[in-house]
Amino acid sequence: MAAAPEPAVRNTAAGPSAASTADAPATATPVDRPAGTPAVAPPRADLRTGAFWAWTGLGLLVVLGLAALTRYLEQNVPVWAEGSAIEDVAGAVEYPVYAILLGLLGNLVVTVTGLRDRISAAFRTEFFIKTGLVLLGASINLAVIGSAAGPAIAQALLLISGVFLFTWWLAGRFGLDEKLRALLASAVSICGVSAAIAAAGAVRARREQLAYTASLVIAFALPSIFLLPWLADVLGLSDAVAGAWIGGNIDTTAAVTAAGALAGEDALQIASIVKVTQNALMGVVAVALTAYFALHVERRPDAPRPGLGELWRRFPKFVLGFVAASVIATWYLDAAGADGKATMAVVTDLRVWFLILAFVSIGLEVRVSSLREAGWRPVTVFAAATVFNLVLALGLASVLFHGFTV
Repeated sequence: MAAAPEPAVRNTAAGPSAASTADAPATATPVDRPAGTPAVAPPRADLRTGAFWAWTGLGLLVVLGLAALTRYLEQNVPVWAEGSAIEDVAGAVEYPVYAILLGLLGNLVVTVTGLRDRISAAFRTEFFIKTGLVLLGASINLAVIGSAAGPAIAQALLLISGVFLFTWWLAGRFGLDEKLRALLASAVSICGVSAAIAAAGAVRARREQLAYTASLVIAFALPSIFLLPWLADVLGLSDAVAGAWIGGNIDTTAAVTAAGALAGEDALQIASIVKVTQNALMGVVAVALTAYFALHVERRPDAPRPGLGELWRRFPKFVLGFVAASVIATWYLDAAGADGKATMAVVTDLRVWFLILAFVSIGLEVRVSSLREAGWRPVTVFAAATVFNLVLALGLASVLFHGFTV
């Protein structure tokens, strides 16, 4: 079957997207791109020199060093704060907060010293977050996935449809270019930058439009990591409702995982299932956009028609690893009994390390310059759509996950 046309988005810089993640635009924001999405070109061969690998090795040392410092602070700050006025606060701060803040601090240092572009190939957010999420699947009992699948699918279908149509309509009212409308609507309704990249390939968006959208996603996602768990606590939401709200509202998988970790282990499980469900629908939206732009917007007689092969190509295949890990862990714990818990503890610790690496990379990848170039209209549209998503996701989560227990 014919595949969608090659997107017009290209990145030839030696940044994280060009050399490492293949899922981020020139803004180098954290994303979770489905495997096979050809929105960003691979690095040029002339970058694969000895110097390139030396700088990448240095960058990896930076990431690993910040991750080790994150784990050190997570384990020792509560001990240092015992008996002080900040004891409760220190005990509540978990690794996502330390990792992101240290990543942002590291971002400032490597930017000021001019090292950022040289070492950015080591900021492998996609690999770290997907590996962490697959390992997260091992901590989720298969029965939880089975029981949560129904409401998660219902929420994903209703939320994506409602938020996408609202954003598309509002962006049209603001007179935005149709390709930028597609990127913004996909990003805010599905899963952030990864959805924007898939949409960029479908509608042949310009590189600058993808950069704008990616910057907006991360600018709104980072505060949500801390805001939504706090609001869930203020509103007295159950773990299941809080997790479904977080998973359905925050626009990147990495940020969802960070917020879910702050909200609690049960909330994290539901948030991950809801987010994975939305990610799985990304391919459907990408194929629909491919067909719409090819047949109605561009109206080129030689435009190829999308087929089932395109849907599979855009499908986030790490989802299969997530489910497989859950199946294997569920079987293993049932077979091994109490002895299996020690093994699962090792897997959980490994998962935390990969997620820490992902969150550190998020902080290291943030760019502010591209956001300044976006102008006020895309920012206004994205902000309004985010608020709409926030309210609609809360309503759906409250109805669909009411009384649900993990």
